Amino acid sequence: MSTTTADNSVAGGTKTSKTSKDHKKPTAAILKGAIQLGISYAVGNLSSKPDRDVLMQDFSVVESVFLPSEGSNLTPAHHYPDFRLKTYAPLAFRYFRELFGIKPDDYLYSICNEPLIELSNPGASSSWFYLTSDDEFIIKTVQHKEAEFLQKLLPGYYMNLNQNPRTLLPKFYGLYCIQCGGSTVRVVVMNNVLPRAMKMHYKYDLKGSSYKRRASRKERGKSSPTFKDLDFQEMHEGLHFDPETYNALMKTLQRDCRVLESFKIMDYSLLLGIHVLDRKPLNRGSRLDSRRGQKVLYSTALESIQGSVKDPEPVADDDTFGGIPAKHKDENLLIFLGIIDILQSYRFIKKVEHSWKALVHDGDTVSVHRPSFYADRFLKFMGSTVFKKLHPLRGASSKRKRGSLYAVKSASQEVLSPQKEEKKEEKKAQSMDNLDGNFYSSSKQPDLLPKSAVSFESGQNNQEDVENSEDRRDSSSTIALDDPLPCLSRSQSDSELDIYL
Repeated sequence: MSTTTADNSVAGGTKTSKTSKDHKKPTAAILKGAIQLGISYAVGNLSSKPDRDVLMQDFSVVESVFLPSEGSNLTPAHHYPDFRLKTYAPLAFRYFRELFGIKPDDYLYSICNEPLIELSNPGASSSWFYLTSDDEFIIKTVQHKEAEFLQKLLPGYYMNLNQNPRTLLPKFYGLYCIQCGGSTVRVVVMNNVLPRAMKMHYKYDLKGSSYKRRASRKERGKSSPTFKDLDFQEMHEGLHFDPETYNALMKTLQRDCRVLESFKIMDYSLLLGIHVLDRKPLNRGSRLDSRRGQKVLYSTALESIQGSVKDPEPVADDDTFGGIPAKHKDENLLIFLGIIDILQSYRFIKKVEHSWKALVHDGDTVSVHRPSFYADRFLKFMGSTVFKKLHPLRGASSKRKRGSLYAVKSASQEVLSPQKEEKKEEKKAQSMDNLDGNFYSSSKQPDLLPKSAVSFESGQNNQEDVENSEDRRDSSSTIALDDPLPCLSRSQSDSELDIYL
């Protein structure tokens, strides 16, 4: 084990120092081979160390070893130029691999059995991406500051994974540094979000921002372009999920964003791959057969958002490759997604970048922003614009309900209308009988309505009074008994009620 003084002298992911002019710069093939050989040596050397609990000092350990091409007592001979390997926090990363069910033999077989596949870079960074032949792991080159930040992040990352291994955050399995021929390359091994055996009809890099968030003309000209936020709003009207899946997805995103916010991380993206089921059949080749033997727990999109965290085995793989079912208009989709580029801390340089962009554009629309605002804007965009909840068809049920209400109402009106007509006729007949008796018997005192008529009037319920109000107004010009007035005195007998004619 050695110090990292040589590592700190390099500010970028791949640099050539002035003292290395005599060295031939290694080719991409040599670097890939050195990466595979270095990881193979590091994992094999680690197997000789006994298992134990991870301690705080384990996160800051950097082990360094020199691998000459002729070999040594500790290292094998190889046909690559001499290089130095640095392994960051080997015990901590061994724990992370065990947490996700990755056995050392499977890890070595995936990375070292066949040549690495170089991928095009979908982002704006200068990173290189390599894919293992079985689709399990991505090897990405990182800058010196990003590697340094990841190592500082490891204790909190360790705590978060212990609490919940089901996450859409990147899953880091190893961090290494290769110094060869005057070049320094730092690589991190991560989970692969988009399986190559599944054709992605659309790919998006989404941040929730609108400033310069449109794919360039050069990117659009590629065979498999990666679009951005404004492109998504133009090409899709949102991806619809059933309520249970939508809630699980948004809950996972909210939890992950709060973790990133607590680490003061911003400028991350959601890598989104969309496979349209109705277009072309799956590419069924050797890659599909190799994927059947899934080596990593919680590695698929569906596993990352649903289910118990105590499953002992990976979910049985099928033709969906762990994609999340969704719909867009009449199309059935499979969604693959993961949060990427989390090694961006809101340091001084990012604050300056945001301040400068805010002077020219709306500060709330640029991608670089303070972590809390960035997380809130990211979640709002994902929960309202990108992902939407499928609601059951309410048109038919509401029509049935309205039809049933109309039927009940019409039936009740048919039953009540004859009764109301009979009561109205009886009421008028009683009033005319009283008028025939002594309508003009006294000019000083109003006539008294008989008790029978009073009881009939008081027995009518309020609903009938409201319904008959229009009829009574029409007859008030000739027969005033249909409009009773309030009582004049509370001392009057209960058996009588004065009515002014």
